[in-house]
Amino acid sequence: MTFSVSGRCADTGMFGIAVSSSSPSVAARCAHVRAGIGAVSTQNVTDPRLGPKGLDLMAGGLSAEAALARLVAEAPHVEYRQLALVDAEGRTAAFSGAKTLGTHAFARGNGVVAAGNMLTTTAIPQAMVEAFEAAEGRHLGDRMIAAMRAAVAAGGEEGPVHSMGLVMVDKVSWNVADLRVDWTEGDPIEECAALWQRWRTEMDAYVTRALDPTQAPSYGVPGDL
Repeated sequence: MTFSVSGRCADTGMFGIAVSSSSPSVAARCAHVRAGIGAVSTQNVTDPRLGPKGLDLMAGGLSAEAALARLVAEAPHVEYRQLALVDAEGRTAAFSGAKTLGTHAFARGNGVVAAGNMLTTTAIPQAMVEAFEAAEGRHLGDRMIAAMRAAVAAGGEEGPVHSMGLVMVDKVSWNVADLRVDWTEGDPIEECAALWQRWRTEMDAYVTRALDPTQAPSYGVPGDL
């Protein structure tokens, strides 16, 4: 009940995952990123433990393909899992277990991998990859939103989606973007896209505030002297 795109920006080294689902709070379970290491999306009948484990394997020197092979070999009930990985070199890997729900597929590109289940068509992940690649040169967040919009334009899930998340890492140890629409009866992708446009203008400033408050810009709120 999920579709996602996991990507790396070759210019900045940033990693990100955008994911949407008919279930609530999808990003809390499915999206895992680590600065300098990579991205792991774990979805379908989700096992959230596989995200950190995949990142640990890549941090230990394994490629996306090798890390995926380990996960598939060692994870319990792997036939229910769908996984997508991007490593520090932009290499990708993906897996759909035999019990992945409904119409499902994945597609891999240059520093990007998309996957989905309970889709209207198997063409959707490829449309996401193509949209991400077509937006090369734009901010990673913009490229991921473009991929999610392409998924909807290509047919999306069989039923309505209600949640979306966008997470990204850069050079610091925390997520520089962690945007969530955990439940809406509206359009979670467009709501998250609006959040991204709002957050994008201040994202770098919040990193500065953490690293060196003396150089931070004004908060611009009542009481900020």
